[in-house]
Amino acid sequence: QVQLVESGGGLVQPGGSLRLSCAASGRTFSRYFMGWFRQAPGKEREFVTTVSWNGGSVSYADSVKDRFTISRDIGKNTVYLQMNSLKPEDTAVYYCAANSFLSTNVREIDYWGQGTQVTVSS
Repeated sequence: QVQLVESGGGLVQPGGSLRLSCAASGRTFSRYFMGWFRQAPGKEREFVTTVSWNGGSVSYADSVKDRFTISRDIGKNTVYLQMNSLKPEDTAVYYCAANSFLSTNVREIDYWGQGTQVTVSS
């Protein structure tokens, strides 16, 4: 069992930065692929990024590539999402996800956090 708690969301101006954190509980945290998804109002939840258990494999959605960076600290059971050059279209609830295999499919995810709101607006 893995429990995920996100933090770090908020309001930021276009072009600004935010860093989201996801604290995981459970002794098997290091065995899971970790990732972030997001859901904008009126839209389906979508893949943002994922990282393998050892950080060796990373994948990004095209819409965030070169702007967002995922990282994980196994010792702290925490995964981070650094978001730079934020755009209004990045506004969404961001969800941390844990999965036993690498997947970008919402329906295949094993565990979800409760979500944290990110609003990009002037």
